[in-house]
Amino acid sequence: MRQPSPKTDSYERDIQVTMREAKQVSHEPSREAFPGATGRGVRVAVIDSGVNPKHPHIRGLAGGIAIGIASGINSYVDFLGHGTAVIAAIQEKAPDAEFYAIKIYYRSLRTDINLLIGALHWAIGEGVDVINLSLGTANTAYCDRLIPIVQRATDAGILLVAAAEIDSVPSLPGSLPGVIGVGLDWTCPRGRFRQNPSEHGPRWFASGYPRSLPGVAPSDNLCGISFSVANMSGFVVRACEKTKQHSLIGICEALHNEADRLRSTEGWIRDT
Repeated sequence: MRQPSPKTDSYERDIQVTMREAKQVSHEPSREAFPGATGRGVRVAVIDSGVNPKHPHIRGLAGGIAIGIASGINSYVDFLGHGTAVIAAIQEKAPDAEFYAIKIYYRSLRTDINLLIGALHWAIGEGVDVINLSLGTANTAYCDRLIPIVQRATDAGILLVAAAEIDSVPSLPGSLPGVIGVGLDWTCPRGRFRQNPSEHGPRWFASGYPRSLPGVAPSDNLCGISFSVANMSGFVVRACEKTKQHSLIGICEALHNEADRLRSTEGWIRDT
């Protein structure tokens, strides 16, 4: 048998090393939730202060409406910046979804329950798949009005994502059954989320930071539970695309499985 030359030995060793490295890379678990999903085919309504369609983080809208003071189609321009930042955070994770801006905030981030109810009815009537509610109220007197519309959304196969608590106080509608209630986790990376295994408090947690702005420190930008909800909505939209179904039970199961996978990648990161 012919003995390989030293050059051939070296070449074969290089090939073997390259193959081992490629194998290791291919088995590296993704550290981002629902990798590869872009929200294609999913319709999202964001109930907030509208949107600035010219903002560089905004990739376009399918439509929208203002409920209340300036009610009407194409009157949903954002003058507060909050809704724009919320939509940008969701679009970052789901750039190919269809987005609808529903404006209920005008001069400040305070609104009327009637406007919120009207916005929910409009979104449900449009047949969207996911409704983002980066808002909430601790006033339990509104339960009687919110419970029926949450049920209407659930019956229609529409997912509501909202703040389950604000400053550790249960918030409506996010703390109601049938809503994907979200809590704030400052330590959670923006590309991930985590699940609360206990029965107390929010079930899902996500980062409270929006998309970063060049030259603006995170501490000087908008932040808080609003963006935990927005970030989580992005993951819900991705889950909708991945699973091809939008039932609350099915999506929560998909979120649970993905949370488990993400938790396992934390162990992989520590081991390597």
